[in-house]
Amino acid sequence: MTISTLIILLFIGLLAGILSGLIGIGGGIIMIPLLLLLGLTQHQSQGTSLAVLSVPVTALAAFNYYKEGYVDWKYAAVIAIFFVIGGYIGSKFAVQLDEKILKKIFGVILLLVAGKLILGK
Repeated sequence: MTISTLIILLFIGLLAGILSGLIGIGGGIIMIPLLLLLGLTQHQSQGTSLAVLSVPVTALAAFNYYKEGYVDWKYAAVIAIFFVIGGYIGSKFAVQLDEKILKKIFGVILLLVAGKLILGK
């Protein structure tokens, strides 16, 4: 790993963390496109993003929201349990998909989310 790659990776991690804490988005929505720009494949980008998020990287950010009374632990627990199950199922499908199809699916999801945020109420 070169110094320039390391600096880019540090930037990706910092940006994903800041935006996750600031607006509550999943870090993957930031990391995956940037890892693609760095030259990783769609599969590698998604796998790397999941590896980063497999540890409680957002614990301190969630703690800040908790201190202000903005965490519903019942909702969080249910979502977390099914997130683990869904993540397992989704990854089983994703690793079998052709790279081009996977990129298109990811792109469509990004567009749908962006459209909802821009045009939504």
